[in-house]
Amino acid sequence: MSLPLVSIVIPSYKAAHFEQCLRSAIGQTYPRIEILVSDNCPTEAIRDICAKYPQVIYQRNTAIRDKNVLGSFFSGKGDLIKPLFDDDILHPFCVERMVATMNMDPGVQLVFSASQVINVDNERTETRRPYEVSGSMSGRDMQRSMVIGMRNVIGEFSSIMFRRDRLWEIGTKGLFHYGAWDCTFGLADVAAYFNLAQDGTVFYIDEELSYFRHDQRLESNSNPSVNPNFGYCFSDYIDLAVESQLAGVISNEELVALRDTVDGVAARLSGVFPMVATSQQRYHDHIAALG
Repeated sequence: MSLPLVSIVIPSYKAAHFEQCLRSAIGQTYPRIEILVSDNCPTEAIRDICAKYPQVIYQRNTAIRDKNVLGSFFSGKGDLIKPLFDDDILHPFCVERMVATMNMDPGVQLVFSASQVINVDNERTETRRPYEVSGSMSGRDMQRSMVIGMRNVIGEFSSIMFRRDRLWEIGTKGLFHYGAWDCTFGLADVAAYFNLAQDGTVFYIDEELSYFRHDQRLESNSNPSVNPNFGYCFSDYIDLAVESQLAGVISNEELVALRDTVDGVAARLSGVFPMVATSQQRYHDHIAALG
């Protein structure tokens, strides 16, 4: 069997941990890799780091945030796309393990793994292992679990691999949308997982193959102090539940059963994030219309 080409795509903005991130991509054991850096750093720091590694494909990108992410994803030429964000790290066996999994079954559209959260000093602070063993599930079951539980069991983009063909089927305008809802400013990753895995299979590898850096001093979408859209990370769960019911992924009864959870989230957060109250009202209007 020929080895598929894998594109490790790195949408970049922050230079602080970038070289360690890049070196983890270069150090992969899998032999057929292209490494693409899409640089939106306001300085030349990332460009200068990339210049030290001739195997890296470097592109300057004036687009910011979600558009830089999309630009990097769609620039990959590989059969498989492996995202890596600019301060995260991959285990040396990450790509090898994920490719082996996808080669086993062409129906697998999305692979993810256990991961570790690390701090600025590369110290492990949290293990994220959503399941006890490796295994597969349908994309529909994955979505149901995430919607009903209102939690992201997969994690960040750095923890996944997906097929380029499926990405192009969805297109740039659809990846971060689900149904009528635009998740660009909040749960863009969750919406992308729903779209990438739709009508396919998802495989979980019970090995820590990526390391997500949590550093509140850096500009990051996960830091509420620097992300004006942080509230959408909560309100989008409510809206995705409504859209999932409309798509037939969860039942009317399952949507209604989320009432206490929705109201609890709104009670805690709507005073800080007004978009949560808006989504709560949309939810209640929708279930009232169900009868």
